[in-house]
Amino acid sequence: MNNATQTTNSTITTRDGVEIYYKDWGPRSGQPVVLSHGWPLNADSWESAAFHLANNGFRVITHDRRGHGRSSQPWDGNDMDHYADDLAQLIEALDLNNIILAGFSTGGGEVARYVGRHGTGRVAKLGLISAVPPLMLKTETNPGGLPMEVFDGIRAGSVANRAQLYLDIASGPFYGYNRPGAKPSQGIIQAWYAQGMQAGHKNTYDSIKAFSETDFRDDLKKFDKPTLIIHGDDDQIVPIAAAGKASAAIVQHAKLIVYAGAPHGLTDTHKDQFNADFLAFAQS
Repeated sequence: MNNATQTTNSTITTRDGVEIYYKDWGPRSGQPVVLSHGWPLNADSWESAAFHLANNGFRVITHDRRGHGRSSQPWDGNDMDHYADDLAQLIEALDLNNIILAGFSTGGGEVARYVGRHGTGRVAKLGLISAVPPLMLKTETNPGGLPMEVFDGIRAGSVANRAQLYLDIASGPFYGYNRPGAKPSQGIIQAWYAQGMQAGHKNTYDSIKAFSETDFRDDLKKFDKPTLIIHGDDDQIVPIAAAGKASAAIVQHAKLIVYAGAPHGLTDTHKDQFNADFLAFAQS
């Protein structure tokens, strides 16, 4: 097999034969912004921010992680090392430099592992949005994490009735729609559900281990570019204390912005605030 990464207008094929779909919005002359999505979603979950950034002169690339969205569904390699290497191959195939590289939730882990494995030679700035680093799982060295039973429960729900699990997550804790006085958007719920169900069953199942058990503490220590961390203090999916605040304590000179009362999915529920904050960071 040819080791060169092949590219078309909307996909690349990785060195291990996985087809990765991507969108490339905005002027080609703009500074590139590369955005990695959360579980079990795809590039569509970034469309509000991507549209806003592209309309302000940035070239915005959003990709579907392997096994998710319009990318192919390999049986193996559904782990952070492969996610990060896929991202690196996309960046190399498009020959992107001076990148603003940001990830939401699981995508934040992908970005952290990218830095850990590939460095920041092509990167200008970094963003962690509602992101899973440093480590979600509760361990002896990470007592503030979530117990394994939480992730076993997600796996069990995925096997028992994946469709119902996704509806329950989207209509409940992901957007804080289970909070008193919340006004759920059926459109947002259905969009989340549609993206999740487009992803592969095996891929999303394996990814639960990837986002919950991967330790990103050493990766974060390699962050040597301006870093913006945004997290909601009512995040029921990735609680802020063991995530955003813990990452901000590791990353040198990180800027942490806490959204009061915001849920995990703040890029939708607080999109005007988020888009303004992220654009200001990108332009700074």
